[in-house]
Amino acid sequence: MLWTQTVPPERDGSRADVVLGALGPLSRSAAQRLIAENRVRLNGETARKNTRVKAGDRLEADIPEPEPAEARPEAIPLDILYEDADLLVVNKPRGLVVHPAPGHPGGTLVNALLHHCGDSLSGIGGVRRPGIVHRIDKDTGGLLVAAKTDFAHAALSAALKAHEIERVYTCLARGCPKADTFTVDAPLGRHPVRRKEQAVLRDGRRAVTHVEVLARYAGKTGSGRYSRLLCRLETGRTHQIRVHLAHIGHPIAGDPLYGADKSAPLTGGQLLHAGRLSFTHPRTGGDMRFTVPEPAAFQEFLYRKGLEVCAI
Repeated sequence: MLWTQTVPPERDGSRADVVLGALGPLSRSAAQRLIAENRVRLNGETARKNTRVKAGDRLEADIPEPEPAEARPEAIPLDILYEDADLLVVNKPRGLVVHPAPGHPGGTLVNALLHHCGDSLSGIGGVRRPGIVHRIDKDTGGLLVAAKTDFAHAALSAALKAHEIERVYTCLARGCPKADTFTVDAPLGRHPVRRKEQAVLRDGRRAVTHVEVLARYAGKTGSGRYSRLLCRLETGRTHQIRVHLAHIGHPIAGDPLYGADKSAPLTGGQLLHAGRLSFTHPRTGGDMRFTVPEPAAFQEFLYRKGLEVCAI
């Protein structure tokens, strides 16, 4: 929906987000989100949050249509490694969004779970995230546990908060760390300018990633040096591994947000894989351990870049 408004005299000198929030059909916070998404124009030019308007200016906002409040079942294939009455463990493919969100109202793992499980899916996550205990990024593939009962969901969420669910990732990162093992302990929060990104912030939430170097690679044709890293999450912040590795100068190959290189066309996204998942079954107390191999994109990247194992 395109909303337009001529700025009245009493709003002369006000900020664009304030005017849009006051005169338009949105709250001020929603207006700020639209501006951050470049959906607001002032006299035909893209507006910024701090842009000041003048009386007589023309303010336009491209307001997206409201999305369904509740996710719908969709017949999307699932790679299920384990399932019982309480939970299921799936191997999520790269490219699949975990739950509906702005820009992704359907075609998600949640839609697939609703189709597969029917009514037997925990409602604790709400109508958009039923059964979802933890997430991985769209372009990261690998293991997820989903809850089918509220009992399992509550227990797994408590275990996750207590760092009792082991989540281990592998990735290909640019450069070769000198240490074989190390820990990145750096707080994370939303980037102050690029709102779709996370960043290391002094007042962010604590985030800890334990890293082990599995292999180091070098190319014979000047293609640079890369490393295969194993990353264990102690905490689980949004984009945690991606931001932490970029922060220490070893961004993940193909990462479109934090990589700042030209590898994405070779990889189809960041080469990050959730390959190992371990937890205690909330009802039986059994030891649940799962592993899945890396996608072919990892080896294809090494081959196309002409990378071979090397010493430090």
